[in-house]
Amino acid sequence: MPFAAVPSAGKSEALTSYALPIAAFSDGKVPTRMVEGPLHQTAWRIDAAGLTTLELLAPLRAQLLAAGFRPVFECEAASCGGFDFRYGILILPEPEMHVDLGDYRYFAAERGAEVVSLIVSRTAAAGFVQMIHVGGAAGTAPLLSASTKAANAAAGAGTAPVAATPTVQPAPDGGRDVTGTALGERLLTGGAVALEDLVFASGSAALVEGQYASLQELADWLRENPALTVALVGHTDASGGLEGNIALSRKRADAVRQYLIRQAGIPAAQIEAQGVGYLSPRASNLDEAGREKNRRVEVMVTSTQVAP
Repeated sequence: MPFAAVPSAGKSEALTSYALPIAAFSDGKVPTRMVEGPLHQTAWRIDAAGLTTLELLAPLRAQLLAAGFRPVFECEAASCGGFDFRYGILILPEPEMHVDLGDYRYFAAERGAEVVSLIVSRTAAAGFVQMIHVGGAAGTAPLLSASTKAANAAAGAGTAPVAATPTVQPAPDGGRDVTGTALGERLLTGGAVALEDLVFASGSAALVEGQYASLQELADWLRENPALTVALVGHTDASGGLEGNIALSRKRADAVRQYLIRQAGIPAAQIEAQGVGYLSPRASNLDEAGREKNRRVEVMVTSTQVAP
């Protein structure tokens, strides 16, 4: 994977059948060819605003061709069949795999008994890639994996996050000085701060295993300031009912809390988890770009004073 990509969802089957799309939607269906073998289906989120769907697809297509795969079919949004093609093929669910109905590309290729299908799309803030690989020996590893050049948020990224340089905050109301990182400064002066690099497992509140720069920075700051307490607040978009969204947002906030407690060693009493569902949006819910911005976990200081 030649991008700073975070694997967001996936599944594998030891032996199964897959209907490979081989032409655009027509006559009420997507033409397919049945293939059999081990199946790997994986989606990645690419945190790089501004990449076009062709920029996402081109290097992946080039890798496949260089590896001896032969093109079977390729199309772009409208030429694929738009809505009908997208909903006529196998795609992992939102939010792990997003497909903009007017801005996606599909590519299928084969190498002997192996087949690969790629679909790429994007939002204003990120790119999305799904790969389905069928064939090869049982237990064959996926063709693509997360880049070793990926951002620190990527699960399994090989590069440890670089800690921010500690600073010293002026003492509030004559209290003691508060040390902190850049994130700590924002918490003390600007209210809630969104933890932008978090990735949750498909269809659940589970935090994907990996290193998160924002959580390392937050943990460092909390260790430096044990007298301060914070709340993690989950937020969702406006899809679905309020009660369910509040429950989901609280569970995701609690998943972050558990990460800080269990993996970073932060005292449980220093962190609480809450959820407000869709009641505090930071963007419009009328388009996907806005809904994506609204799905987040924020951190805020709950202490009302700093101990002397």
